[in-house]
Amino acid sequence: MVRAEPRIVVAAIAVFVALAGLAASIHGLLFDSTDVVRYGAAALVAGVACFVLLLNPAAGDDA
Repeated sequence: MVRAEPRIVVAAIAVFVALAGLAASIHGLLFDSTDVVRYGAAALVAGVACFVLLLNPAAGDDA
């Protein structure tokens, strides 16, 4: 059985955080809730940034 690297698992979780942030932002826009829009946008940015950073190959990694 092949075990996934922890970075890949955390990157997959970051994708779902980004999707939840997008959903929260849209929900906040539809129901006029500025706090939900701000937190959703922050979650979206954080999720995408973590995804990109975690899947970016490091200098010491040998594939």
